[in-house]
Amino acid sequence: MGDTENLLKFKDSLANPSSLRNWNASTSPCKGSMANWIGVICVKNKIWGLQLENMNLRGLVNIQILDKLPTLRIISLMNNDFEGIMVNIRKLEALKALYLSNNRFHGEIPDDAFEGMRSLKKVFLANNVFSGKIPSSLTVLPNLVILRLEGNQFEGHIPDFKQELKVVCLANNKLEGPIPKSLSRMSATMFSGNKNLCGKPLQACTSSPPRPPPSSKEKTLSSVKIALIVLSTALLLLIIAILILFLTWRTHTESQKANVVNEAKRVSKSGSMVKAAGFDHGSTLMFLRDGAQRFDLQDLLKASAEVLGSGNLGASYKVEMEKDDGVVVAVVKRYKQMNNAGKDEFYEHMTRLGKLNHKNLLPLMAYHYMKEEKLLVSEYTDNGSLATHLHGNPCEDKPGLSWQTRLKIIKGIAKGLSHLYKELPTLILPHGNLKSSNVLLDHTFKPLMCDYGLTPLINQEQVHMFMAAYKSPEYALKGRVSKKTDVWCLGILILELLTGKLPENYVQPKYNSKANLGSWVKEKMSSESVFDDGLLGTKDDKRDEVMSVLKIGLKCCEEDLNKRPELKQVVQEIEQLGDDEDEDEDDDDDDDEFCSTICEVNASICSEKCER
Repeated sequence: MGDTENLLKFKDSLANPSSLRNWNASTSPCKGSMANWIGVICVKNKIWGLQLENMNLRGLVNIQILDKLPTLRIISLMNNDFEGIMVNIRKLEALKALYLSNNRFHGEIPDDAFEGMRSLKKVFLANNVFSGKIPSSLTVLPNLVILRLEGNQFEGHIPDFKQELKVVCLANNKLEGPIPKSLSRMSATMFSGNKNLCGKPLQACTSSPPRPPPSSKEKTLSSVKIALIVLSTALLLLIIAILILFLTWRTHTESQKANVVNEAKRVSKSGSMVKAAGFDHGSTLMFLRDGAQRFDLQDLLKASAEVLGSGNLGASYKVEMEKDDGVVVAVVKRYKQMNNAGKDEFYEHMTRLGKLNHKNLLPLMAYHYMKEEKLLVSEYTDNGSLATHLHGNPCEDKPGLSWQTRLKIIKGIAKGLSHLYKELPTLILPHGNLKSSNVLLDHTFKPLMCDYGLTPLINQEQVHMFMAAYKSPEYALKGRVSKKTDVWCLGILILELLTGKLPENYVQPKYNSKANLGSWVKEKMSSESVFDDGLLGTKDDKRDEVMSVLKIGLKCCEEDLNKRPELKQVVQEIEQLGDDEDEDEDDDDDDDEFCSTICEVNASICSEKCER
């Protein structure tokens, strides 16, 4: 059986192979070093690699079929929905790179899983549900240089790696014990999220004297102990039942938390907006700005669409359209929670928002109305969201935001919010959904707020589930919001910028004062530092400035509305901080942060091809 037959057999083994629609027997996978089939990497008419990323593929990975591709050197199945346990991977002994991150693989990996894979250089297993110990067979692969295991449930001690690895990321697992000396030169972020790890680069391990050997009495269970064990069985069963209920709630909470961070991150590619949305080509795209470049709804829906994120309100897409005068790049957001808004009401409100013009507001370009879903089109910014910079992958060697940049962001947000209050005076919540994932950054780190002014259009019976303002203490305690509720959101955002901590109150179904970031800061600041690691090196002459902003953030988070300041007062206090120079001027620090590059997976794959 040849490569074509084996690939078609692999396609048939998947639960939903529709993304591989051009895999068919009428054409061969390769034509020289060019691929005829999507996701296939060809070298000299041979199958060199499979790059099947972001295709919504599901099912089990059939290693037995892939083993029949003798020239296969790279497998990348990242960002799909594959599941199952990892078995027989060592059959692919000639493999150079294995990318399985962001799927649903689970279970323990056999200790000898990678035995004999001497050519393997890069292993990406991050963000799955793998458990058990890290396989020791990884530690003796002579050519291994990058290992990404973060975001799983690996436990036990970290094995001693014999190689000189460039990157090892083990963050957010259940590992414990001392970090091996061979990994001590790695950044502390590579080990974050493992509560019981110690040793360089983390805190030193505390030594404890060895326990004496047990006596003969200790080795024998007394009749009293046996009786206690029998009597406690019923209690144990009760505790297990309670634990199951707790874990069910926690799983829901963690899932919501992941949505907060990922809301504005690139996740996958979805082909086109037509496939993703199913909109009627005959409908109209309404433009809000005279200077905006025009395009038809049909152009928009047929364009290549890359998913930027999917949150509670809907999904965001980056869309690129070929026009006569160049390529138009825009962001399209689909809203599903606006189907109670009538057409006239929606048109009127969009026209109002379209007239807003401020340097810290992401301008709306156009919109499209349908009863079940709405589209809002805005400009694309290529530096991601504030949430991505604060809570992105801990294993990415990306510089943290400097204090100068953070203050610039806070000032910009305050000015933009002030403009919304001025231009939308009849709205109780001029923004309504202010949080870090709704603050985009341009290449100079100037903040651009989005998702503003939409509260009147959101289904009111569901608004408390989706909008940040409805996670506030006043809504939880009194069932209402006020002009000071956006101030509370601003305070949470300021504290998030200072602490680097994800606001727990946004991922819980109901308000919890203990989960309020303001409450956490007040509790911790008397005994330990609450500031993000990126601020620890702030110069002495700026520390008073940092503390002033912290006090402003805490005042904004006051649960008592009478004690919480008005927005005007907050903006005045923020504007008094820092230098008087124009915040729109680019500075070297900002450019350095923006120009810092991160090695993407595609680059890794390309480099593997060059190394063949």
